[in-house]
Amino acid sequence: MIRPMDLGIRGRAAIVGGASSGLGAAVADRLAAEGCRLLLWSRNESGLSPVAERLRRAYGVDVAIAAVDAADEHAPDQLEKAVTAGLGSVDICILNAGGPPTVDPLATDIAGWRHAFQLLAITQIQLATRLIGPMRDRGWGRVVALASTSVKEPIGPLVYSSAGRSALVAWMKTVAPLVVADGVTLNGVLTGPIDTPRAAQLDEERAQREGRPFEDVRAERLAGIPARRMGRPAELAGLVAYLCSEPAGYQTGTFTLFDGGMVRAL
Repeated sequence: MIRPMDLGIRGRAAIVGGASSGLGAAVADRLAAEGCRLLLWSRNESGLSPVAERLRRAYGVDVAIAAVDAADEHAPDQLEKAVTAGLGSVDICILNAGGPPTVDPLATDIAGWRHAFQLLAITQIQLATRLIGPMRDRGWGRVVALASTSVKEPIGPLVYSSAGRSALVAWMKTVAPLVVADGVTLNGVLTGPIDTPRAAQLDEERAQREGRPFEDVRAERLAGIPARRMGRPAELAGLVAYLCSEPAGYQTGTFTLFDGGMVRAL
């Protein structure tokens, strides 16, 4: 159980994407610890229910869930209805979705591009757009995206992910100065290797692709991280919670590297 800080967001309503596991679940845990009411969504209802029940028991907060696939073109409409039913209004929006499949950058196809952009850009942008208007009317709001270091340094097999997340970041950077005077901020976290099921999946795929043991691939990954370890989801969640906080009201349009020192670019 996380010990809360005084971030000024107790009682705020937050919607968290990809919350059935990994980074989304960690962020939901941290926001619940800070006293936020929550709407958790992902395509996996069976994964959402135990997360929601655990947060209710641990922190005594209201938690609603919605099984919505971010790759579905109707997802923004479904989420808007879920917000109305579960929260009424939203103060904090965490944009997060699982990554699309890996692919040879020279062997992409139209279906893959459509899937990636719906999943990582279109649904996320449409959801945030619908929520930002009411946030401006109320004079307070936080939008935080969980993105990737691949926005700065593209990673070959993650070309669908790199492009989709880059589109979202570009939109957020464009919108941030337009709404900050109304008390609404947009920021993101560019994550490097974090110890999640997604990271294990990517390492396993690489091991199979290269005909190598998983342990060798993982050791090579760790050797390439200056911190010599993978990040912990709870560490990232602490940064996200700060970006959602009252004290972070002057910070907007920023995309913070969270990668153990991997990206060397300024």
